[in-house]
Amino acid sequence: MLLLLLISSAFVLPWAGAGRIIGGKVVKRHSRPYMAYLDIKVSNETGTFHSSCGGFLICPDAVLSAAHCVPEEGRVEVTVILGAHNKNLREWNQQRIPVSDWVIHHKYSSVGFRNDIVLLKLEKKAKINKNVKLISLPSNDEGVTAGTTCSVAGWGLTSLDGHPSNVLREVELKVQNDRTCKQLFGNYQPESMICVGDGNSAKLTYKGDSGGPLVCNQKAHGIVSHGDKLCIFPEVFTRISYFEPWIQDHLRSWALQELPASPSSQ
Repeated sequence: MLLLLLISSAFVLPWAGAGRIIGGKVVKRHSRPYMAYLDIKVSNETGTFHSSCGGFLICPDAVLSAAHCVPEEGRVEVTVILGAHNKNLREWNQQRIPVSDWVIHHKYSSVGFRNDIVLLKLEKKAKINKNVKLISLPSNDEGVTAGTTCSVAGWGLTSLDGHPSNVLREVELKVQNDRTCKQLFGNYQPESMICVGDGNSAKLTYKGDSGGPLVCNQKAHGIVSHGDKLCIFPEVFTRISYFEPWIQDHLRSWALQELPASPSSQ
């Protein structure tokens, strides 16, 4: 299953604890070249803690993930690992790139995990090759309908009392009608969230890889966000199409910052 951010007991998160893909399978090596593994280090007055999340490459120097993956307190260092199949090995095709900056949505709230999205800027551009590639995003008016079968990949626990999977695994999930999540989650917002997964399939991303992409029709339509501790079906994903203008605005801003200064500004 998928691995949710677990920094310490001081942080209360959805599905708090390590997670797993249930009912999933190991993917073919490097068949999901957009996947990113986020290695997160947090230092504060009580010590240093390590955690991890999923993410996905949308530009050579930009990765999308869930806002709750990046703590807003303490000294935070994030390293993105691209091109990984076995995250515990130093595979020759892996690219380990520090994150130089990130922006959490200004309306993100840990209450109900509203606007659960973060854009991370890499210290240098990734080398795009057969093992590291970008994934497309939907346009602002492009939705995904109930009944659509999508996939979610990550490195997480494969049993309740097991250990995180060393290799990338994936599960297929169906998009549900919004009213299913409205009944369960009081803070569910259809315009910015997607309801995913049902009990009939016995498949889910439980406590799993927060920040990973929900891939539908070869596009990243959602971001693993949160679920209910008592009722594991369905789950809530951040709806990327709603945030597409916000994503593009920040990508343009970063690109302008990298332009050489004009003579008149020197």
